[in-house]
Amino acid sequence: MRFFLAVIDDTARSADTDERAAIDVFNDSLEANGHWVFACGIDGPSTATVIDNRGGRGLVTEGPLLDSTEFVSGLWIIEAESLEVACDLAIAGSKACNRKVELRPIL
Repeated sequence: MRFFLAVIDDTARSADTDERAAIDVFNDSLEANGHWVFACGIDGPSTATVIDNRGGRGLVTEGPLLDSTEFVSGLWIIEAESLEVACDLAIAGSKACNRKVELRPIL
C-alpha cells in the first residue's frame, strides 16, 4: 500500500541544518528498508497559483487556495504493508523534520 505523508509547517523554508540532516537520515532509512517512493519540499503558500478550468472558466488566481497559518511544506510518498507500519514511519518522519505530519492512504 502507498501512503502520503504531508509535512505541516507555519514558516516557509524553515528547516535548519540539524533538521535537514535528520531528514536525510530518515530518507536513507526509508530507501534502505524498501519504503521510499518519493519525497520533496514545497515552497510556501505565497508562491501558489490556483487554477480553476471547470467548465472552461480559465480562472487563474494568485495565492493559496486556503488562507491558513499552517500549510503543507513537504511530502513523502511511502510504501508500507499496513496503516500501522505507515503510522510508525510518519511518527519517525515527524521526529526527523520536527514538524507535524499528516498521514493519508493513497487510493
